[in-house]
Order: sequence, then C-alpha cells, then structure tokens
Amino acid sequence: MTALFGIAKTGLMAAQTGLTTTGHNIANASTPGYSRQVVVQGTPAPLNVGVGFIGTGTEVAQVKRIYDDFLNKQLLGVQAQQASVDTYLNQISQIDNMLSDATVGLSPALQGFFKGIQDANSAPASSASRQAMLSAAETMTGRFHSMNDRLSDLQSGTNNAIAANVSELNAFARKVADLNNQIAGLSIDPSRIPNDLLDQRDQIISEMNKIIKVNVQQTDNHMLNVSFGTGQPLVLGGTSQALAVGTSDTDPSRVVVGYQTQNRLAVLPDSVLIGGSLGGLVQFRNEGLDKAQNQLGLIAAGLADTFNDQHQLGLDQNGQPGGKFFNDIQAFVGYDRDNADISTLDVQATIVDGTALTGDDYDMTFNGTDLVVTRRSDNQQTIINPFPQGGVPQVIDGVSFNITGAPSDGDHVEIRPTYTAASRLQVAIADGAKIALAAPISTAVPSSNTGNVKMSPGQVDAAYLLPGNALAAPVNLTYDLASNTLNGFPAVDVTVTDEAGVATVFPAGTPVTFTSGAKISFGGINVTLTGTPGDTDQFNINPGSGVGDNRNGVLLAGLQTRNMMLGGSATYQSTYAGLVNMIGNRTREADIGSAASETAVAQATAVQQSVSGVNLDEEAANLIRYQQAYQASAKVMATAATLFDTLLSLGG
Repeated sequence: MTALFGIAKTGLMAAQTGLTTTGHNIANASTPGYSRQVVVQGTPAPLNVGVGFIGTGTEVAQVKRIYDDFLNKQLLGVQAQQASVDTYLNQISQIDNMLSDATVGLSPALQGFFKGIQDANSAPASSASRQAMLSAAETMTGRFHSMNDRLSDLQSGTNNAIAANVSELNAFARKVADLNNQIAGLSIDPSRIPNDLLDQRDQIISEMNKIIKVNVQQTDNHMLNVSFGTGQPLVLGGTSQALAVGTSDTDPSRVVVGYQTQNRLAVLPDSVLIGGSLGGLVQFRNEGLDKAQNQLGLIAAGLADTFNDQHQLGLDQNGQPGGKFFNDIQAFVGYDRDNADISTLDVQATIVDGTALTGDDYDMTFNGTDLVVTRRSDNQQTIINPFPQGGVPQVIDGVSFNITGAPSDGDHVEIRPTYTAASRLQVAIADGAKIALAAPISTAVPSSNTGNVKMSPGQVDAAYLLPGNALAAPVNLTYDLASNTLNGFPAVDVTVTDEAGVATVFPAGTPVTFTSGAKISFGGINVTLTGTPGDTDQFNINPGSGVGDNRNGVLLAGLQTRNMMLGGSATYQSTYAGLVNMIGNRTREADIGSAASETAVAQATAVQQSVSGVNLDEEAANLIRYQQAYQASAKVMATAATLFDTLLSLGG
C-alpha cells in the first residue's frame, strides 16, 4: 500500500506542477518578453521486488522555457533596423517639410530678392525702388537665418535625444548586469534555472537593442555579455560598462558618445553607433542634418560672394565704385581641444570664390613639417605652401586660408566653410544710393564717323578692379585705314577674340588689328565693334557717371539664371532644388524602409511567437489534461486508502 500511496503522491505533485505552470502561462500570455514554459516529466528509478522491477511513480525533471536563440536574434536584428529607420524618418521629415514648404522655404525669398533687383532696374534713379531692393535682400537673409535656426534647433534636439538614449541605455545595462548576478546565483543546477528572470533579462536586452544594435554572447552560469558596434562592451558578466556623452573636441555644439576615463572622454567613432534609435540619430545628423546645413550655407555663401563680385564692378548712385553688397563669409574654424598648450596656430578661413565652393568639410593637421588640409568627402590633401605663409593666403576650393602663429606637431583644426554661412549672411549696406546699378564705363560713336561701325555698351570684368585699370579719363580709339588697326589704347596688353573664339594678344603700345564682330579686351574692359569703319573714325570709352544707368543692375539680375554655383554647373535656384531633392529622396527612402521594417518585424515576431508565445487554446487543453491527471492521481490515492482500510479491518 505504501508504494501505491507514493506513486499517487508523485502523480498529484506532477499534475499540480503542470496546473501551476499552465496557469502561469495563461496569466503571462500578454506579458512582453514572456516565453512559454512546459513541464518535463520523467520516471524515477524502479523498485526491485524480486520478481521484477515495478515503477515508483513520476517526477518533474524540469520546468522548461521554450526559447529559440536563432529566432530571437533574428527578431532583435529587424527590431534594431526598424527603430533606426523610424528615428531617421521622424527627424529627416522635419527638414523635408521645411524645405518644401512654399511659405518658409528659400525659393520664394530668392525670387523676391531678384524681383527687387528688377524693380530697381526699372527705376534706377528712384530712392524708393532702391530701398525696396534692400528690403527684399533683408527678407532673403532673414529667410536664410530662420531656416538655419530651424536646423540648429534640430541639432540641439538631436543632441538631447542622443544624451537621453545613452542615459536609458546605461540604465538598462545596469539592470542586465544585476539580473546576470541573480541568474548566476540561482543556476547552480543547470537543469533548474530561473526562467522568469531569463525572460526579464531578454526583454531588457530587447529594449537596449531598440536603442542600439547589440551583440549578445552566452557565458558561464547562464550570464550574458552585451556589446555593440565592433565589440564595444555594455555588459560584461555582472558588471555594466557605462557610456557617456560630451561635446566634440572641435565643435562644442555637437554631442559625441564615448567611455569616460579618468580625466577625459574617449570618443567613439560614429561608425560603431549603428542600429536602434541612437544609430538613427547619428545617421540623421551625418547624412541629413549636416548636409542640409552645409548645402544651405553653400547657397548663402555662393550667393554672397558671386553677387559681391558683380556688384563691385558697378557704380553707385553717387558715381562711386560699388562696395560689398553682402558681408564676407567666414568659415567655421574649430580648434581641437587636444592641441598642445604651446600651440599658437591661428587660422582665418574666408570664402573668396563662391563658384568653387563644394559644401565639404575639411581637416587641417600639422605633421611637424607641413600643414595639410584634407577634404573629408574624398580625402584629397593639399599642403599649405609656403608655410609659414608670411601673410600670403592660399585658396583651396574657394576658401582663402590665412595662417599665422606656430603650430605644434599633431595639431588639428576642423574647417567647415559653409556650416554656419547661412546664419552669418548679412546685407552690408543700408543706403539705397550705395547700390551699384550703373556700369563703370559707357561707350560712344561720334556722329562724324564716316563708317558704319556699331559699338557695344561695354562691360567690365574682375580685372577692372586691379590697380591702375579703372578709367580715370576717356579712352579714344582711332581707326587707321591703311594698316586696318586701332590706336589709342592704354599701356596694357590688348586681347582680340574673334567670333570663332580665336584670341590674339597685342602687346602694350602696338597697334591692334581691327576685326569686325571681335571682342576687344584690355584692363578688364570689354567692347565689341561691328561693321566697316572709315579712316580716322573714333570710338570712345568713357568713365560712367552712375546716374540713370542700370546696366550693372541688369547683370546683377541676370545672376539668377546664370550657373554661378558648383564650379559653374548650377544656378542658385537649382542648387537649392538639389538640396530639396536630396532630402526628399532620403525621406522617401526612409519611408519605404520604415514600411519594410514594420513588415519584417511583424513576420519575425509571428515566427518567434509561434515557438515561444503562449497559445491560450493550447493552454486551455493542457489545463484540462492536468486537471484530469490530478483527479486520476487522487483516485489512485483514494483507492490505496480503501485498500489500507480493508487490511486494517481484517486485522480486527
């Protein structure tokens, strides 16, 4: 009877464990990260009764957690991708909305500015039209400022989000390390492990993975090591490795991530911060925000420089040479905080050729002998030569570098020519009379000429601004029929370019052969004579007066449709359109990626849950099965008790 009682007892205990486990599954069916548990039963050693072995009941060998590591890692991978893409999409959509908005975008302001120039050209003597042009210029610069401010706000928001992500990641890492210690202490018997703690740990790791893509490795006593990137640790056994945030060595407005050492932050490269919301933020900053700020600044700086170049070739209403319409744009220069204390290196970087600007960023380093400027986009290097410069600037990609002081070996400087250009753009004049709408020269053909030559109004180029070239008195050219030449030029070389584009240079002081329709250039002045001249015909080039003339204004207005950007391959508007298209395309790509990631996560979750998830129908069936087993074991025990009572009665 004792053996039967024992067998019934083991059956009751096993059924009770099954009922408890099934109830636990049902209760946690909606618990995030919970893995279904099952009871694994076995038979204990049989009893030798002489005539053979009889069973001694059952035993619960293990309460097993149904878990597939491969499926879980698949799910982690797509979840990290989804978090990254969604974060990137949420951020870059804000830039896309701003750039494409007709009310806050740059296009209306650009068009308004050039319309202001055209209006001023229609009434060059009108003070009101000139002030209206200045007002349109101020509106345009204000639009550059407001758009840059919005991008700066996104930069600040990105910084805050990165800091919040790192703080949350550190908190999760501490929890995983604590759970590692608890699990290790409760897992002395490898067949009896705390399943619920394993689930809690995996769920926390899943949350970490949504911040940054993690790598998980199993170690002794069911502990896990968690790392990211190329092996950067977050959790090593029972110890967490905290990340920290700080400011960039060269840009205090930019937050970076690293490990805090005794006295400084060991900064991690952005290339290891991939996946999850943190990876999405870093990707957005590098591929979206930085490029948008640089491209917006490229338009501002290119417009300022090229417009200034043309403006300075004109005369204002007072007959004075045009000054700078916009202020010069200084590049952002960031000195590395790790530069030697004894270094006195000073870098002045000024944009001097808007057409040559690339929108790239640069690193300047001193190797003990040379100052080397490296363009980040393609690692092209340029040596500042000579160095020390002795006050002679060197121009690289439209940026003039003026170097003073003494650098130390290893010094590093970050140069971002267009990064802050949109915020630094300012109208340099306040008086409408200072707008140089007039051309600095005029031409005239005396009515006494006997030929039929027509003379163009004349234009000047940048060479006209060189010392000694600006006209102080009229230049009177005289045609000599016998030699078919023109005389009377200033003492400078004269270039004649025929209609086929063939140029001939005539040294200073030599007669210039007349060619109908050819462009005659000297000292920055360009005129064209077309027709047949008569002997001793004269052609006069006079200094301009600045009054009632809009010829330079017409050239200023014409800049709107000229290819003045990106090496002469794009207009201001098309450069902005390129920025809008770039951001728009990346936004659409992210939108598509987000939808694809959502589908991938749903599919991976379904597969993972088909193995580890709780099926309530199945658990209901298990509940009935274990209930019946419990009732059957109780019946066995009741039968044993009846038999025992029968034996006792026989003894009486």
